[in-house]
Amino acid sequence: MISKKFKTYIITIFIISSCSGIQKNKNSVIYPNDIIPIFTHWNLILGDGSNVGQAINYKNNNFFYSVNDSKENWVVFKTPNAGNTHGTSNNTRTELAQLKKWSPMSNAKMQATIKVMNVAATGDARVPATHSVVVGQIHSADGHENEPLKIFYKKFPGHKKGSVFWNYEINTDGDDNSKRWDYSYPIWGYDFSNVALEANVYPSEPEDGILLGEEFSYTVEVKGGVMELTFSSEGHETKRFTKNLISSEYTKRSDIPKQVNDLFVPIGQDGIENKNAYMEEGLFFKAGSYNQTNGKDPKLNKIWCSGAETHGGNIEKQYADGNYAEVWFKSLDIEIDDNAISNEGYFSANDGLSSKTVYPSEVIPFMDKFKILLGNGISKEDLIDYNHNDFFYSVMDGNRRWVVYKTPNSGITSKNSNNTRTELHQKNEWIPEKGGRLTGTCKVMQVSVSGDARVAASYSVVVGQIHSGEGHENEPLKIFYKKFPGHKKGSVFWNYEINTFGEDNSGRWDFSSPVWGHDFSVVGKSKNDYPSEPEDGIKIGEEFSYEINVYKGIMYLTFKSDNHETKTFTKNLILSEYTNKKDLPEQVKKLFIPLGQDGTEKVKAYAGELNYFKQGAYNQTNGKNPNDNIVWATGAETYEGNINKQYENGCFTEVWFREASLGEGLPINNDKLKK
Repeated sequence: MISKKFKTYIITIFIISSCSGIQKNKNSVIYPNDIIPIFTHWNLILGDGSNVGQAINYKNNNFFYSVNDSKENWVVFKTPNAGNTHGTSNNTRTELAQLKKWSPMSNAKMQATIKVMNVAATGDARVPATHSVVVGQIHSADGHENEPLKIFYKKFPGHKKGSVFWNYEINTDGDDNSKRWDYSYPIWGYDFSNVALEANVYPSEPEDGILLGEEFSYTVEVKGGVMELTFSSEGHETKRFTKNLISSEYTKRSDIPKQVNDLFVPIGQDGIENKNAYMEEGLFFKAGSYNQTNGKDPKLNKIWCSGAETHGGNIEKQYADGNYAEVWFKSLDIEIDDNAISNEGYFSANDGLSSKTVYPSEVIPFMDKFKILLGNGISKEDLIDYNHNDFFYSVMDGNRRWVVYKTPNSGITSKNSNNTRTELHQKNEWIPEKGGRLTGTCKVMQVSVSGDARVAASYSVVVGQIHSGEGHENEPLKIFYKKFPGHKKGSVFWNYEINTFGEDNSGRWDFSSPVWGHDFSVVGKSKNDYPSEPEDGIKIGEEFSYEINVYKGIMYLTFKSDNHETKTFTKNLILSEYTNKKDLPEQVKKLFIPLGQDGTEKVKAYAGELNYFKQGAYNQTNGKNPNDNIVWATGAETYEGNINKQYENGCFTEVWFREASLGEGLPINNDKLKK
C-alpha cells in the first residue's frame, strides 16, 4: 500500500505481439512516450543544447527516437562529442531532467533498464572522462549545482567490455567551487580513476565488465537523507551501495581519499565539503545520454577535457565515425514525494547559457576602470559588455568562467614596443607616494612555441605591470611567465626597469627576481638549446595569483600558488639603489652591458612620476632579428603577420584570469615580508 504522501509513477511495458512490441497501426509512429509514458515529469535537453520541454508525441532523428531490436521497443538517447551544451557544461547531452526538485530528507526513487550502444571512439585515454557516458544522475538545483550521483559507463577502444561505476561529487564548502572533486565507486569493472599512461595505450580490459549492448539496471532511492543504490545485470553479481547525503565525511583536508589525492589534488582540486553536504538543497533526477567525451584540449583540464575528434561540431561526421554516445532505455520509473516543488529555477538559469555571450566585464567587474589594446592594434575605451572573439572574451572551464587575453607573435603594436599585446591599461594614474593595488588570479595557457633560446624574452609573456606615464615611460614592474619548448614547467619572475638618469634612455636595463623557477637571465647556449626545466616551476594551465601593492612609495609583491611556497618581495620606488656604475648587479653585467645598456638611475627613481597598472597578455616573443638585440628580439615565426596561421601553429600567447581587483595601496606588516 503506497501512502497518500508518496506519489508513484509506474511504467509497465506490454508486449502485444511477439515482435512489434507496442501495438500501433501499421503506419503509425511509435514515439518514445509510447514506450516510457512518464514524459510529463521531465524536460528533454537535446545534443544541440535546446530544451524541448515535455517530450509528448515527440521525436528527433538526430538525438531522441524509438527503435525495436527485434524483441522489444527502446528509447534512444544519442549525442555527439561536440555541439551546443546546456548550462555551464563542456559536454553535450540528450538527457531528461526532472521538472520537480525534492529535499534529500524526503522520498524519491528512480529505476531504469538500459544498454549502452556506443561511446566515443576517440579521445585521450589519460583523461578519466574519455570514452564514457553518464546514464543517470542526481543533480542539485541550488547552490553550486553539483552532482551527488553520476552513473557512468566507460569502454576503451578495442575492448569488448566496459566498466560501470558511480561518482559522488562533493558539495564544496564556501563560495569557490573550483576545487570540487569526485570520488568514484566501481560496480562492474574499474572506477573513474583507471586511466592510461599514454593517449592511445589502454589499460587491461575488465574481466567482469559489461559489453556494449548488454542490459543492466539501476535503482536509486533517497529517503531520510540516505541514498541507496542497486545495480543488477544477468550473469553479473548484484551490487548495492549507501551514501549519506546530509552529513559529509570530507570536512577536513585529511579526509580526502587517496583516489582523489592521486587524481584531482595534483590539478589543484582539493576542496572540502560543507558539513551538511546536500542537506539544504533541492535535488532532482536526470537520465539519458550525457556524453563525457569532448573536444576540449586536455591541457585545460586533464580530468574532464578529452581532446576527442569533433569535426568542427559537424554532427553527421561525428556520427559517421563513432564520435558520439548512444544509450537505449527499455524502462524508466520515478517516485517522488508530494512535497516536491517546481524545478523551473534550474531551467530558467541554465537554458541557453552556453550560447549566451558572457562579457569579460561580467566575469571581472573592474573593466570600467580600464581601456584595452588588442593584438591587432585596436584600442577600446569602454569595456562594459565588450568582447572580441580573436583576442578578448570569456570561456568556461568546468563551472568556472575566465577572461581570456590572447595575442599573436606579430600584429600591430603600441608606439614604443616591438611586441603585441591584449592588455588592460588603467585609466587613472597615480604617483608612488600615493600608491595603488592590483591583484590577479590567472593561468597561462600558451606561450609561443617558436623563438630563439639565447634571447631572454623568448617564450614569455608579461601578465601584470606597473608602467610610467611620463618621463622615459619605463616600467618599474613586469611580471613574467616563461616556458621553454618541451618543458612541462615554466618560470614566474618579475623585472624592475631602472628609471634612467638623464635624457638618454638607451642605457636602461632590467633586473630580474625569480619567484618560481628561473629568472629572466637564464637562457640557452644556442637557438634550440634549452636550459634545465625548473623543479619548482609552474605548469601551463596551473593557477597562480599575484598582488601588487604600492604604499607610500614602497612596492610590496606577493605571489601564491597551491603546492608552491608563497613568495614576497619589497622594492623602493622613490629611492634608487642603482645611482652609480658600481651598483650594477652581476646579472645586468652579464645580460645588458654587452649590449651597451649600462645606465644609472635617478636618485629618486620614480618619485613624483605618474604610473598606472596593466594586466593581460603582453607577448614578449616577436619576429625581430636577434642580431639586432639579443635580449628582446626573439626571431620567432610570425607567418608574415597572419594571425590565423599563428594561432594554428602555436605562435601566440594566451592568459586566463578568473579574478582580479583594483584599489588603493594598503599598509603592510613588514615583519611578514622578506626580500
